[in-house]
Amino acid sequence: MAGTRRDSHGTRPFALFAECILTGVWLTAAALPVVTLPAALAAASRHLAGFLDGTDSGLARFWRDLRTAWSEGAWKAGLAVLGAAALLAADLFVLAQEGVPGRAVMALLTMAVAGAAAAVLLRAAAAWEPGSSWRDLASAALADSRADLSGTGILLGGLLVLSVSTWALWILFVPMVGCMAGAALAVRRRRRAIPDEEGQVLPE
Repeated sequence: MAGTRRDSHGTRPFALFAECILTGVWLTAAALPVVTLPAALAAASRHLAGFLDGTDSGLARFWRDLRTAWSEGAWKAGLAVLGAAALLAADLFVLAQEGVPGRAVMALLTMAVAGAAAAVLLRAAAAWEPGSSWRDLASAALADSRADLSGTGILLGGLLVLSVSTWALWILFVPMVGCMAGAALAVRRRRRAIPDEEGQVLPE
């Protein structure tokens, strides 16, 4: 029996990793229009949370959460993401031209801002629950990004790995984006588990 228990505990990380990969497939399919990215991230985070907590976490719930998040205002966040992506693409196109002064530094700053914005989006999506206001989620995510620098560093590091992996082999984007949803959930739960200055644990 002891050997059975060791095998069971040992397979849990692999089961979570496999679930992240599966979630990456669903997330990628749902986020193809780009404007649906915030809703897809929120549904993905809820799915992984359900898997970890042993509650309903199937494909039906993922699509149900996706529709709910979309109808409750995620489309507005999606439009902001779409606009930011277009602006980022335009900036990088200009900076790719010869003769632009300081283009290397400007490109680095542009990518840094994009990474910070993506980290805030990941935090907001990981905190989403049905009935949540996306404006409030964004404000709380921005505050958490400033207060929890180590968590922000984890997300930025994950985004860097996602970018490099996708550049090396584009198909790696699918499993890696699922892992990013898992990382955002882990950072949120880690943040909520750390006592504040008064010794109180932040509520979920």
